Amino acid sequence: MPSRSLSQLDRALRGLRSLVLSGEYVGGQRLSEVAMAAQLGLSRTPLRQAMDRLVAEGLLERIETGGCRVASFTKDDISDAIEMRGVIEGTAARLAAERGVDAALLAQAGAILDRIDQALAAPDGLDFDRYVTQNAAFHDLLAKFPNSPIVAREIQRMSLLPLASPSAFLSDQAMIPDFQESLRYAQRQHRAILEAVTAGEGARAEALTREHARLALINFNHLNKSRPMLTRNVPGLALVASD
Repeated sequence: MPSRSLSQLDRALRGLRSLVLSGEYVGGQRLSEVAMAAQLGLSRTPLRQAMDRLVAEGLLERIETGGCRVASFTKDDISDAIEMRGVIEGTAARLAAERGVDAALLAQAGAILDRIDQALAAPDGLDFDRYVTQNAAFHDLLAKFPNSPIVAREIQRMSLLPLASPSAFLSDQAMIPDFQESLRYAQRQHRAILEAVTAGEGARAEALTREHARLALINFNHLNKSRPMLTRNVPGLALVASD
């Protein structure tokens, strides 16, 4: 029975988060528990639990009269979220450099970066699926470097905000040559971060990691200004209010 309950909650979380991030519901729209439970094929109990979780993540907001509505974000909100992720990931990198990292984790990180290199050098120019998977793996590992459950939890929490995660802008806009160059630049940053952590250079590791997070903001601004038609492919962008 407990495993069934967890399964239902997991389904509710995945389904509800997907609907919100895809723009199925616009920012400020009130959610109907009855309609959403029917749409997702779930009972209302796991749906309510999922809604509680998304309120904590910031994707939903409580309504004073009861129920929830979809949150909306400004471009400044997204900028702040990306900056905060950089601060927390930077702290993780500094602590890791100062405390030292288990050799097995460092070896694992090196292997991940080797696979990213292979993805970037694929015969067709880019093995995009592999890049996305290994990029996420590197950032997940970075959160584990300082061996701090608190730091790891906060990194995970910040990454759940719309457009703030390391993979936020990794969709099919990667076919654009200038975007592919940004992926290569990001990989050079990955290498520099790992080198700084390994060498025990805390201040440098922190600065490099914060700068690396800002690359997401550069891509965000680039898509909005230069290639607005591609923004529909970025999960969560529907929640960002237009100017």
